Amino acid sequence: MLAQILTYHQVIPAYLDLMFVFGAQSNPRDLRFCSFREQTMMKDPPRLSTIPELGRSGRQYQLCFNLKGVTLKSKSAEDIKFNEWSIRQAAIHHQFDVVYGTTLWIVTKGRLDLQQRFKRLTGRDGRVEDRSFGDVCECFRSSLAANLMNCYWSTEDWRWYICWLEEVIDAESFMAIYGLRGPGHNHQQYKPYHIQELQHWKDKASEVVVVLVASTNVMTALGKFYGGLKTNKDFPPTLKTNCEGDIDSFVSALDEMVEGLKMHISRAKLLVGIINDRKELIIQHLQGQTTERTEQLNLNLEKEAIVMRIITIVTLLYLPATFVSTFFSTDIIKYQNNGEAGPGTFSSTAMARWLQVTLPLTIVTLFAAWVTYKYAEGRKEDRETDVSTKASNPKFEKKNNVRRRFRIWMGHETLLPVDEKSSVE
Repeated sequence: MLAQILTYHQVIPAYLDLMFVFGAQSNPRDLRFCSFREQTMMKDPPRLSTIPELGRSGRQYQLCFNLKGVTLKSKSAEDIKFNEWSIRQAAIHHQFDVVYGTTLWIVTKGRLDLQQRFKRLTGRDGRVEDRSFGDVCECFRSSLAANLMNCYWSTEDWRWYICWLEEVIDAESFMAIYGLRGPGHNHQQYKPYHIQELQHWKDKASEVVVVLVASTNVMTALGKFYGGLKTNKDFPPTLKTNCEGDIDSFVSALDEMVEGLKMHISRAKLLVGIINDRKELIIQHLQGQTTERTEQLNLNLEKEAIVMRIITIVTLLYLPATFVSTFFSTDIIKYQNNGEAGPGTFSSTAMARWLQVTLPLTIVTLFAAWVTYKYAEGRKEDRETDVSTKASNPKFEKKNNVRRRFRIWMGHETLLPVDEKSSVE
């Protein structure tokens, strides 16, 4: 059906590029895409087929372009951050016959708001010059009014959308500027997700810049096209004479809208810069929080070290008494014999057995501690060796490291710096 309609009206193929943006989708796509195409065929005699019964003289021009507007979909009563805004596109095709005044509009859009506006524009409550189609000049003026209506739609509500972004960003990053850090001051503890949120709002503001720049380009091209009709030699003299003032007014209105959009663009770019600065400030706050936690950890470690020192001193104070008590509790020295107190007896055999067990066990314990220390030191030294040497022959290097660790543990080899090892090899 669509192919038949477009074929019947001889719509230029470029309009299909604009229509392909629409369709079933969860998120808007191709918001950064904009296009303005025109086809002018006003020469006399015409190159196209002439069909007077359909109001086709073969002399016409066609325009197709897309515009974008913003709309508040829902407003949250809890927090303005949850307000839902939507950037919506409209693909517009316009065709005008410069002899019969036959006008064709094809508008592709997700909702019917532009259709309702066009009905009000050309209805009985609209201005007379916007709904008059008596001759070719009146049809041309009506087409200019419809183009202005579409352009006005694309400029609405951008101010309030940018205001909303400014309020949200100020609420999200207010404490980053005015929240003094330090004891006795109210400040916010920032997390990495705060940076993610600011990046999200930065993307929104950057999207505004891209969309508004695209709209200004389309409006500028539209004004340039209609301004060029006055100097086009194929444009009918009747339209030039009677509609020159209307064209000037139309171009002037477009220039005013373009200037208004440029002010919104400057405002959005400033907002992007503010978000960048505040994001950097929050990153600095995060680094400061990390430093504060490190300092607090160091203070806790110092307190723990003091406590351990006190425990060590107390242990050293009690160690001699503990040793003497343990020693005198053995069978080496006895002060009681058969339950009766006496001057005490000394057993050399018990003393010898005690030394035979204690001294080897002490030596084994110290040797195990020494081996463990050397093993850990050898692993540390292996990690600091040259990586390129390992990569050249990994199997040989692995075996060599095992042998070298064993020699180090046995005390047959000492650890050498990397430079000295390379010189020895």
